[in-house]
Amino acid sequence: MTSTPAVLISAFSDEAAISKTAVEQFSVLAALGLRYYSPRFVDVTGGGTVKHVTELTDSELSKLKEMQGTYGLSVTSIGSRLGKIKLYDRDDGSHNRYVALDKYLQTDVAATIRVAKALGTKLVRGFSFYHPKGEAPGTHIDAAAASIRVLAEACGKEGLVYGLEVEANLVGQNGRLLQMLADKVNCENLVCIYDGGNISSQNLSPLVCYEEYLAMTQCLGWFHIKDYKVDPTLPWTGVVDEERLKNFVPVQQGDSGHEWILRDLATRLGELDSKMQALGAPGVFLELEPHLKGGGQFGGYSGPDGLGVALRSLCSLLDYVGIDYHLRDYGDIRTDRGI
Repeated sequence: MTSTPAVLISAFSDEAAISKTAVEQFSVLAALGLRYYSPRFVDVTGGGTVKHVTELTDSELSKLKEMQGTYGLSVTSIGSRLGKIKLYDRDDGSHNRYVALDKYLQTDVAATIRVAKALGTKLVRGFSFYHPKGEAPGTHIDAAAASIRVLAEACGKEGLVYGLEVEANLVGQNGRLLQMLADKVNCENLVCIYDGGNISSQNLSPLVCYEEYLAMTQCLGWFHIKDYKVDPTLPWTGVVDEERLKNFVPVQQGDSGHEWILRDLATRLGELDSKMQALGAPGVFLELEPHLKGGGQFGGYSGPDGLGVALRSLCSLLDYVGIDYHLRDYGDIRTDRGI
């Protein structure tokens, strides 16, 4: 009888660090028992200059790769910003930038692919483009799918997987729309990323979050673990003001319905694990991105203590719903030392 595989727990490493230095990020992750991380913003040398990982020089990338090996870490995915630009070159009152796709391929996309290959991951996180402010996202599915296909195909040519994250304010802002996009893009190397906090922060209930998760299970690849407590006193305008989000909480303390979602995942985990391994990933990732001390459009922060709280909350829920996972133990330390 084949046993159900374990999930792989990961974290956005910059969530852990006050200074954003690689040493601080990696020290926290290793101490918490994690073996996987996604790089985003980092100060590789400790000199006080923080860069997005896609902006690192060759020497900085080489140093980061060496350091992650020293700390026993491997990269889950590149925490890129691909697809977080305007779908059209149109003034809509938002501050989001527009970049023509041919130029985007030569700049942001090429830089992301370069970093993924340098750091040894098959996975790239990306997004589904900003539709014009005030217009219904569903009316822009075809245009968004065409642009996403360009990004996914560029990644596919290099043997990489494009993970399309559900995200408020973009075309793919819920599970139904994300599944529609995946169907229209129709690339074998495209999967989708579920993030409960990105759905509940749209003033939605746990039941609706669960329904949106179910709507995208056919395109599912991996998970970001973030929870959000809806504040009923705040008026809902139909758009998430990402810079004002203050109500992120540890998993299962908010309105994202994670218990229902993870109970369902337990029934699908074997099939999903096989799917992701066939694409070159080591398994199914649950990646902590908790934002417990704040989050915005391009990142978030939990601190070393906050990431520890977030990890313990996730492990407690995984124990409760019966999903296996592994954190470093003394046996791992002995193996790492060659004992």
